[in-house]
Amino acid sequence: MPRQEYVQRLNELQDEILLVGSMVDKAVQRAVEALRTRDAALAQAVIDADDDIDARQIQLEEQAIDIMATQQPMASDLRQLVTALHVADELERMGDYAEGIAKITLLMGEQAPIKPLIDIPRMADIAREMMRASLDALVARDIEAASAVWQRDDEVDELYEQVYRELVTHMIADPKKIERATYLIWVAHNIERIADRATNIAERVIFVSTGQIPTREEWWDKRLTERSNGDGADGRLPPVGV
Repeated sequence: MPRQEYVQRLNELQDEILLVGSMVDKAVQRAVEALRTRDAALAQAVIDADDDIDARQIQLEEQAIDIMATQQPMASDLRQLVTALHVADELERMGDYAEGIAKITLLMGEQAPIKPLIDIPRMADIAREMMRASLDALVARDIEAASAVWQRDDEVDELYEQVYRELVTHMIADPKKIERATYLIWVAHNIERIADRATNIAERVIFVSTGQIPTREEWWDKRLTERSNGDGADGRLPPVGV
């Protein structure tokens, strides 16, 4: 296969990742909106649409495997394909979490809300921003942007802990609220996991750019050392093994 056609296939694979990402982003937004408004029809639409995300993920994986099998890519190209497989799996799982939120909405039915939903939608907004930022960083091979996604995960974790504490307090104060509070804890947990999956994609940005997958602590230690030495001022590291 000519190099130009090969590069085109890699670009098409990247476009497919972004398409799946946009589908997942929409699913999360609609799932939380269905929960907030108690819109059963919208919740069911999110559940039904998850099959499309699953199908796209399978198609994406088949594309990546076919390129691997027929082109035997090396170094950075191989990392890009391996990353595509991992990112496809992360996005599919995010879609499953959105579907889970929609199913919880159906379970809740018309039960009166415990409290206005403020922190949970905020969690979802941050998680969606993290997912979009991680995919943008992947396309740009921007390690600094990927690192920023890791930082934002702490925001989601703090909101999750706050939501969890508030809901447990409601349970203790009024046992009749246990079921409704439990449903919302499940929702918050799903959103927290979506954010975690976004950080996993961010890790893959570092891998595709450097060939390494450091822990968050290792990465920040490395960045602090580089900055103290005056290195890496532009926030990007050169790829290795290319």
